[in-house]
Amino acid sequence: MSSMMYELGLEPEALRSSRLQYISNAKFGQDWHTTLHTHACTEIFYCVSGVGRFILKDGEQPVGSDDLLIVEANFEHTEDSVASNPLEYIVLGVDGLDFRLPRQDSRGYALFNFREHRSEMLFYLRKLLAEAEARPPQYEFVCGRLFEVFLAMLTRHTQLSVQIAPPVKRRNRECAAVRRYIDEHFAEPLTLDALAEIAHVNKYYLVHTFSREYGVTPINYLLLCRIRESKHLLSNTDLSLSQIAQVHGFSSPSYFSQSFRRLEGISPMEYRKQKRAEREDGADESDRRDRG
Repeated sequence: MSSMMYELGLEPEALRSSRLQYISNAKFGQDWHTTLHTHACTEIFYCVSGVGRFILKDGEQPVGSDDLLIVEANFEHTEDSVASNPLEYIVLGVDGLDFRLPRQDSRGYALFNFREHRSEMLFYLRKLLAEAEARPPQYEFVCGRLFEVFLAMLTRHTQLSVQIAPPVKRRNRECAAVRRYIDEHFAEPLTLDALAEIAHVNKYYLVHTFSREYGVTPINYLLLCRIRESKHLLSNTDLSLSQIAQVHGFSSPSYFSQSFRRLEGISPMEYRKQKRAEREDGADESDRRDRG
């Protein structure tokens, strides 16, 4: 997975209570991870090219070129791609705004297509990326204004309205940044010291505030991400325990097995056998219905 993210933290005057937290550009690769996760802010995805899907807590949403998806804060989701036509997207993390449809539903996301306005939308998104990456003088001012214009184009071409969100308890910004980093880099050899350095805070402060925000320490959250993704490989591949442990950043197969048993109550191999038996039972039932 090719991905570059730029933290911003802007507060445009016209949207005083909103904040463009980050902008990122990602493209499917062999190391793409499909772990369900949430963010403390709203995310706006623009699919530049390729074909893929957004996996949501209650289903899936196919996406392709020029689809724009708005995912509400704290809504579980992840992204996946068709390997033969890699998905590439630009994502904005936005705090303090409330996106509303004329008839608001409770899905937690909204989907639009901007094929007719592709050049216009990509112009502002790519200018935002370029400014955030190069950081020339006054780049904060430029990014703020570009973001405002992008929002104006978004509402112009849809039935969306954008309002300042009502005051709510905000997630600790440093904790949200660390959680996002873990979600995207959990297979790497992360340590508490490294996570604290990323957040620019003391590691003891990070443990305390992260635990208060999410009910789990940063390292235990890292472990949960690794175990969750390993369950996918155990269910859908023939990779050995040693290979899975290596892919997901465990120091050894034995540590992987111990951690898996502690969190799931069964060993990795027992979990694999259980899932395969469930799949076989489902296939047998389907055959019986077809014959009937």
